[in-house]
Amino acid sequence: MKLVVFGLTISSSWGNGHATLWRGLCRALARRGHSVAFFERDVPYYAGARDLFEVPGGELVLYQDWDDIRRKARRMVAEADVAMVTSFCPDGIEATGLVLDAPRAVRVFYDLDTPVTLSRLDRGESLSYVGPRGLHDFDLVLSYTGGAALDRLRARLGARRVAPLYGHVDPEIHRPMAARPDFAADLSYLGTYAADRQAALEALFIEPARLRPGQRFLIGGAQYPVDFPWTKNIFFVRHLPPNDHPAFFSSCRLTLNVTRQAMAEMGWCPSGRLFEAAACGATMLTDAWEGLDAFFEPGREVLVTRSAADTTAALDLSDRELREIGEAGRERALSEHTSDRRAATLEAEIEAARSRAGAAQALPMEA
Repeated sequence: MKLVVFGLTISSSWGNGHATLWRGLCRALARRGHSVAFFERDVPYYAGARDLFEVPGGELVLYQDWDDIRRKARRMVAEADVAMVTSFCPDGIEATGLVLDAPRAVRVFYDLDTPVTLSRLDRGESLSYVGPRGLHDFDLVLSYTGGAALDRLRARLGARRVAPLYGHVDPEIHRPMAARPDFAADLSYLGTYAADRQAALEALFIEPARLRPGQRFLIGGAQYPVDFPWTKNIFFVRHLPPNDHPAFFSSCRLTLNVTRQAMAEMGWCPSGRLFEAAACGATMLTDAWEGLDAFFEPGREVLVTRSAADTTAALDLSDRELREIGEAGRERALSEHTSDRRAATLEAEIEAARSRAGAAQALPMEA
């Protein structure tokens, strides 16, 4: 298949979770004989931290202005088997119009930010990447979030066929590596700063650091404010490119996952960091949310924390206990949560949508 995608970014992993997911999915699709052309607006903040310049097995189309690539985009969509718009695409409305006019492609919308989309709708805010007709005209709507979110996409945005396409990991990129002294820690956390994660981060990471001044804590990420409540035993590594993530996860006894508030409240929305850490064999400690046990088994493949006391209790586990949990989490990730598994899911959903669209066209018109 030829897929054309209009998205946020694949070229820069700075401050967003889209890029790493798309890279793994594109590599997996290429292994299965497909190609992806990814259209991305060339904005300064991503250009300044660009860490990918070619789409694996496909094409990266960077552009300054929509009018500059309108003709090329229309031509490529006309030749495509699948035409897709994603959440937070800067030109989502314009791209949607082009995709919905596709003569033969399966028309897909992929919301990688479903909890944010729905929370904005609940507040009466408009969406820059969804037009006035919602998602009704797409043949297939994919959601990074499952559970009740799928029903809400139908009810609020008119989506007709909805399916989850969860996060994933590429084991060729994320795998156990030799520990690095600069990433050594008793507890690490990798994530972009987010105000709606801060309360949980303070309770589950910063307070334990205060309680354990003799242990080493490490944060890696971007956009942390100058007034962040650092302690003497919390160390910081500024934005890490994806190729440093495996060493980061492989160098700590325990790594923490904190879910964005809207994601945690909705549930069934696993962070990509969970799959990345698991594939590296890191022992994962995560906040609690509905649906977690569908991805990893609490207590055996992942540890759950709801308080500073839970975090310090996890830190008190022996190295052997932590290693066994990390190994079990890695086995689960490699068996169920790889980019290849998600690529197969995407193929199946596209074929089902194609069959449904063909059947609808074949129905006789009423007299």
